[in-house]
Amino acid sequence: MQKFQFKSIVRHGLLGSVIALYFSVIGMVEAFGSRDLFGEYLNLGHLLLFGGIIWSGFAVTTGRRKAGWLTNLVSATLAGAVAGVLPLLLVLANRQIELREVFVNVNPNLMSILTFERADTAGLLLLLGVSAAGGLLGGLYNILHARIRKAIGMSVTVTLLMAIFADLVIQVLSNVASRETTKLFYVGDSMKPAVAVVLFAALAALFYARQTLADKRATEGTVSTETKKAQLRTRIFQFVGFGIVLLIAPWVLGSFLSQVLFEIGRFVLLGLGLNIVVGYAGLLDLGYVAFFAFGAYTMGVLTTTGPLNPAPGLFNFWTALPIVVLVGVFFGVILGFPVLRMRGDYLAIVTLGFGEIIRILALSDWLAPIMGGAQGVLKIPNPVLFGVEFNSPERMYYLVLFGSLLAAFISIRLRDSRLGRQWMAMREDEDVAEAMGINLVQTKLLAFAIGAGFSALGGAIFAARLVNIFPHSFNLLISINALSLIIVGGLGSIPGVIVGAFVLVGLPELLREFTEYRLLMYGILLIVMMLNRPEGFIPAEIFKRELRAGEENPAPAKAEA
Repeated sequence: MQKFQFKSIVRHGLLGSVIALYFSVIGMVEAFGSRDLFGEYLNLGHLLLFGGIIWSGFAVTTGRRKAGWLTNLVSATLAGAVAGVLPLLLVLANRQIELREVFVNVNPNLMSILTFERADTAGLLLLLGVSAAGGLLGGLYNILHARIRKAIGMSVTVTLLMAIFADLVIQVLSNVASRETTKLFYVGDSMKPAVAVVLFAALAALFYARQTLADKRATEGTVSTETKKAQLRTRIFQFVGFGIVLLIAPWVLGSFLSQVLFEIGRFVLLGLGLNIVVGYAGLLDLGYVAFFAFGAYTMGVLTTTGPLNPAPGLFNFWTALPIVVLVGVFFGVILGFPVLRMRGDYLAIVTLGFGEIIRILALSDWLAPIMGGAQGVLKIPNPVLFGVEFNSPERMYYLVLFGSLLAAFISIRLRDSRLGRQWMAMREDEDVAEAMGINLVQTKLLAFAIGAGFSALGGAIFAARLVNIFPHSFNLLISINALSLIIVGGLGSIPGVIVGAFVLVGLPELLREFTEYRLLMYGILLIVMMLNRPEGFIPAEIFKRELRAGEENPAPAKAEA
């Protein structure tokens, strides 16, 4: 049995303690404490408070399997206890000094959460004991077998999501069943603890059985013809089932969730276009919002019933859509020409400037007769197809769904084509790609043009949904969001774009009552992802191999002289 590494215990414990103290002082623990998860036993504030503490126990046992399970568990417990020191000192200091005069969020509500509503010494001991238990829990999870750990991790994640978004789950259950049915699983807006335990156990057994079956197939090596046919049938059923879910989703979820799905789909469409430029071709574009604006303004000007329309009544949404895409492609080529010889940071700065120029021009009085200036473009009609007007979130969902599916299909075809291989070769090394006979001018222009066309399509749908568009809707944050979601989801990965849109666009929309901390959590998520999983949630295989090559194939030790 190896000795305890007290420096590691103190280091990880203090880091977890700083995280817990930070979330407490800035007010997140108190604000999130209003959202009960499992009855009155656990709320979202507790999750933030003890998340860093549990992590400290997990981190201190990482890479120390040879130390023995007892040593690891004791180390994790000590790290958890250390992680509870700073919150404990905060409570003690607040009892002696009125810290609220300096830190406005250090108030009686926060003290009540930290001490579990106990004002005496028992509350302090309880805080320290729960912190030690949190560290032990993190260490225990880390030393489990990989298959068990994965099953538990996935089941905990699903159970927590069902509790965090309880009001949305209740709404869905009410739409498909009855209000009485939801009372079997939830009390108010929190999940019943007994239901949570049963759900966790069932999910853990299901995920464990699935992982066991997958490992068994992997160890067998060869797969029989019957097994392949069964797998093919399963995939077909899954594909059909997923398609049915997509079709009926808006009518089951209701107007609010349909609007959230519309926002997710809009950014999926933008992400798929930017994924071609950045993920496939390796061209860092920070002015991508400009093409989104071109699409929205072109659709708005051509179809508006206001005075800006140069040919009133000539165009509707469907007849203007091809023109919108062509305008986006045209300006994609226009941007591509000046930056053909630029790479990396220089390309990012130029495209950033291009995006800001377009926004300022749209806001200026100079182009106000064409683009409406600060007033924007008003009175844009909703799309109408076969007498059905797309004037609600449920109906507009289908429009953005069709656009996203079309963009995904084109992206897949391009990725597997000769042009896609040229993009990837250029992304790896432009000089080598040019030496192999790839026309860099043509290849770059095609990447910019196709990506801009997807963005313009998203802008057209956005304009039709809002009815009125304004220059302030096309700021730099749109480009940053699109770039962030493909990085978090996985560069060059189409499923990664979808996952990134759900994480960075869908979740903040569902947690709008905590909008004050939205950008803070956004930044923390990006930092954590870049440090722990830089390839993204669902990366393209080539990116995963590049970023994990050193871990999977460690360099051989140098021979001694």
